[in-house]
Amino acid sequence: MGYLHMMNCFHIDNIKVVSVADRSKRALKKAEALGVKNIYTDYRDLLNSSNVLDAAIISLPNFLHLDSIQMALEAGLDVFVEKPMAKNVSEGQRIVELVEKSGNIFMVGHCMRFLDAVEKMKKSVEKGSIGKIEEITLEEIISGPFSQGKNPKPVPEWRLDLEKAGGGVLLDIGYHLIDLFRFFIGEGKLVYSRLDYKFNFPIEDEAIVILSSPVSSTKGIINVGYYQKTSFPEYNFRVILQGNAGFISSENMVPKNLYLYAIKEGIKNFTRRMIGKKIKPLSYTYYYEMYHKELEYFFECIRRDIEPSVSAIDGLETIKIIEESYNFSKKCEA
Repeated sequence: MGYLHMMNCFHIDNIKVVSVADRSKRALKKAEALGVKNIYTDYRDLLNSSNVLDAAIISLPNFLHLDSIQMALEAGLDVFVEKPMAKNVSEGQRIVELVEKSGNIFMVGHCMRFLDAVEKMKKSVEKGSIGKIEEITLEEIISGPFSQGKNPKPVPEWRLDLEKAGGGVLLDIGYHLIDLFRFFIGEGKLVYSRLDYKFNFPIEDEAIVILSSPVSSTKGIINVGYYQKTSFPEYNFRVILQGNAGFISSENMVPKNLYLYAIKEGIKNFTRRMIGKKIKPLSYTYYYEMYHKELEYFFECIRRDIEPSVSAIDGLETIKIIEESYNFSKKCEA
């Protein structure tokens, strides 16, 4: 994700990537080849050189979020951090305190809010096209950290370490879907949760969570898993909104043929480049474009000095539901 964010920055007006930190020599060589001048193997060294920085994009393992966010904020930087904002409620509350004390722009990478299909669904709901929402179904079943490309790599050690990761598929993927429930409905409270461990790792690889709205009859059913072997462009993700006047499904809003869509978008970008217009990076992937859009929005918030719609409070509220889900499931197993 760090590499993807870096590449997206190259396609955002008036943004210059001046420093990169990574433990991977291969990743740092890529950054150097792209013209990044300041290279570090430790993010602490990068943040200590903050006199050349205005903002930091943090895409580190979960257990390093609190430390890196604190360093960046205390250095006076605006901060974008990958989800989950923190690995537990305690760290999330500390981050909220640090953000409020700093007064800096702070945004969490809740990228699903910027997915084209989700944006269209949100506008449709706001227009009242399906009436009052009674139920939301949110699903994402993938292979997660176990997915492998042509050159298989070992799963990062921290991903399977409950203390370092903070959780498994619910904290990783369920985080997005719980946030989407809050995006469409507002606040949510836990009704039920069930975790499963098909691979016998310390982290859960399947989770089902039921939420409800504290102010209405709306319910949300969230289903996430790491147990299915899928590879892009196949993407087992959907959001279904059931209203008292109709329904909307994200599956009706995504391109029917992602290969044909990619060809069309590639041609559009080629044409834009030929006539001197700005291209839309990653638009051909459809799903990955949301990562570019969220960073554009983050930098726009900095330019306009406004609070991002995805705040530290949003990150904390989502983590609270997840931690409560873990505790609920443990009680059921006892």
